[in-house]
Amino acid sequence: MPRRLEAWSSVQTRSEDGSYASVQRASSARPVVERSHSGARALGQRYWREAARASRGLVRCLQEAEGVELRLLGRGPALLSFGPAETSVGDERVSCTYPIRGGVLARREGGTLALSQVGAAGVELRAEVTGFVPRLGATLGFAQQRLHAAISRRYFARLIAEAHP
Repeated sequence: MPRRLEAWSSVQTRSEDGSYASVQRASSARPVVERSHSGARALGQRYWREAARASRGLVRCLQEAEGVELRLLGRGPALLSFGPAETSVGDERVSCTYPIRGGVLARREGGTLALSQVGAAGVELRAEVTGFVPRLGATLGFAQQRLHAAISRRYFARLIAEAHP
């Protein structure tokens, strides 16, 4: 995997209602997935694979038709629970969005995780969390956002390395 990403950025904000928004971006010289619903689903599947790799197996991603659950060692209650993937394909954008359903790390259901590729030749890769409210407030929310940013950075680097060997 490349050590540096081109045009990497990460921005987190917190709203008055306690919800977080987080956007990570990186550039790729070429698309990393095809512009199709299959390509959009691949963005999601590869994100969950990278999340499991980043935790070194401590957190397991259980993907089923009903959605995705992150569980500690694959057992117990879901740390985070997501609804089924919603894919979108347009002229310049491919995306896979998961509604956040809750879990022990979420105060309530609501918000989304969206993974996308924007552009046709040179593309921008994005990982965006919107409307997420952490259960334990600002401190845990900040830690979760930093973890999401680190996973996103690894995810982008792997996407680019696998698409541009």
